[in-house]
Amino acid sequence: MAFSYPASFVEPTHRRVRVRLGGTVVADSTRAQLLIQYAPGPRLPTYYLPRADVTPGALVDGAGGRWSVVAGDRRAESAAWANAEHPELADHVTFSWTDLDWYEEDEQVFAHARDPHHRVDTVRSSRRVEVYVKGELVANSVRPTLLFETHLPTRYYLPATDVRTDLLSASDTISYCPYKGWARYLSHPEVADVAWSYPDPIPENPKIRDLISFYNERVDLVVDGVPLEPPQTPWS
Repeated sequence: MAFSYPASFVEPTHRRVRVRLGGTVVADSTRAQLLIQYAPGPRLPTYYLPRADVTPGALVDGAGGRWSVVAGDRRAESAAWANAEHPELADHVTFSWTDLDWYEEDEQVFAHARDPHHRVDTVRSSRRVEVYVKGELVANSVRPTLLFETHLPTRYYLPATDVRTDLLSASDTISYCPYKGWARYLSHPEVADVAWSYPDPIPENPKIRDLISFYNERVDLVVDGVPLEPPQTPWS
């Protein structure tokens, strides 16, 4: 199964968007534009705010459509930039999601903006799901929770009691998904970061709490006796 990215586009948002550096607000807007984009690297959904809604003096040392951001004694180098690809974003600027803190209304948002067209549905199932790593059976379950996420392969979340957790060890890897929460990873002696779990998912996705899912791309997955072809994705 080939993995493809949708074309990027811009749409307005009704959410109040604020950006902070070290606790200081450097941008505050109810007129933000949402750039919906997916591509390798940092091209993920983000908000662009009108330059007029950026705190005066917060953008410094502009060159080539990029600026450093300052607030008090804090400085983030090259942490703001313009966009020349979309005419709707003229006189707008976005900020780094790594170096600054973003808020939708009064709730902090991590990693990237949430795409309103992006769905995450979790459905309990009785399919038999078997997971093999290098030919060894590491999971066998007839009570998976299937997670269907826009533009991504189906993920199979399994109860830990149906997984050979003795073959897995906790990894130092941690990632964040705005649609699911913080994930902690598990490694197999033969495949690093082969699986993950959400010990405390966001309130919108409670059904995946403490379940274990494996990368379809890195294991051999059999569902109801039928081997699934590994998808070709950025995680392959």
